[in-house]
Amino acid sequence: MKFIFLVLLIQLPVFAEQGLPQQDAQFLQMMQQKAEAEQRESEFKNPKKPKLSKERAVLGSLSAPIVIVAYSDFQCPYCSRGASTIEAVRKKYGKKVAFVFKHLPLPFHPMAQPAAEYFEAIAIQDPTKAYKFHDEVFKNQQQLQSGGDGFLAEIAKKVGANMDKLKKDLKSPKVQKRIEEDKAEAKSFDISGTPGFVIAGVTLKGAYPIQSFEEIIDRKLKSK
Repeated sequence: MKFIFLVLLIQLPVFAEQGLPQQDAQFLQMMQQKAEAEQRESEFKNPKKPKLSKERAVLGSLSAPIVIVAYSDFQCPYCSRGASTIEAVRKKYGKKVAFVFKHLPLPFHPMAQPAAEYFEAIAIQDPTKAYKFHDEVFKNQQQLQSGGDGFLAEIAKKVGANMDKLKKDLKSPKVQKRIEEDKAEAKSFDISGTPGFVIAGVTLKGAYPIQSFEEIIDRKLKSK
């Protein structure tokens, strides 16, 4: 049965292009949700383990009961929505939740990689400024492609980054290694689209509403 689910899920985009009847599309969507639910249950028992380090920019404490890791793309509109949801989650749960922003720049978003480099270069200076940069870019995302590197530099100046140091660090091996490791980690968790999240070891793939985060977080907190 799982094999049948897998085949149908792989074929889902093809069926959609061929104008799959609504009833059949709903059936496939139901099976996809069932498969995701089964995977989630498996991850509650055997959590994913993202690499966590104090050297990376973290909002909150890594000793918090719940650590949320995002694999994101600054140019992805769904990631902007995901960032807003994370903000709401942090407001609700406070110190119970820590957040780590990681990178999965998609190849068809030309400004995603440069934005990731800016974030990590600023994070080397000051994690707080890096997350201010994160917030500003997502809030003004429509300007990212049109404004290019000038837009990113403007935001970096606005959050108080040392621009001379920033220019030296942007293409540094340290920054490039972080981004490449993030991409490899996302792939190892079968996260290929953005945004993807690992919430206390449980994956959530997509710009889900806050209720989906609450279900995982509340269940995890209850079990601790």
